[in-house]
Amino acid sequence: MPIEDNASVVPWLPKNSLPDAFPHPRHAIDGLLAIGGDLSPKRILAAYLKGIFPWYEKPDPILWWSPDPRAVLFPGDLHISQRLARNIRQSSLKITADTAFLQVIRECAAPRKNSEGTWISDDMSEAYLNLHELGWAHSFEAWHDGDLVAGIYGIAIGRVFFGESMFSRINNASKILFVNTL
Repeated sequence: MPIEDNASVVPWLPKNSLPDAFPHPRHAIDGLLAIGGDLSPKRILAAYLKGIFPWYEKPDPILWWSPDPRAVLFPGDLHISQRLARNIRQSSLKITADTAFLQVIRECAAPRKNSEGTWISDDMSEAYLNLHELGWAHSFEAWHDGDLVAGIYGIAIGRVFFGESMFSRINNASKILFVNTL
């Protein structure tokens, strides 16, 4: 059933619809563009190419979003403070790519200090693991004394990396990881 807002309707995507059967992002209502569909690799990639991404919590149906404005970070525009630059130089973290994809997703899906749930359901984890196996989804990891202490995963299409989620277990590890992966 579509959600109605001021005479606008968010369309429902049947599971058997074409993977790129999304409305134009300008039709999003407060960022929400469509409901339903599936998390097939073709649909997710088609969505990302149009600036759309899935984000929902069980038991809700899949929700497809395209907020305006969209947060975009250009590496050349990133300001690195003197303190962070010093932390990076002095860091003993080992940075790797694609060595612990599943572990990174599991850590990102783990409960946070101030919340109980997660939007990274088993279905979402499986979808991104499928994309990883196909070469589209990647993880970057930070290790300290052999322990995974920070990670980020997302999708890479061309020269763009769409970060989905990240976690950190020690101070500054996620910042150091993030800067080192740019």
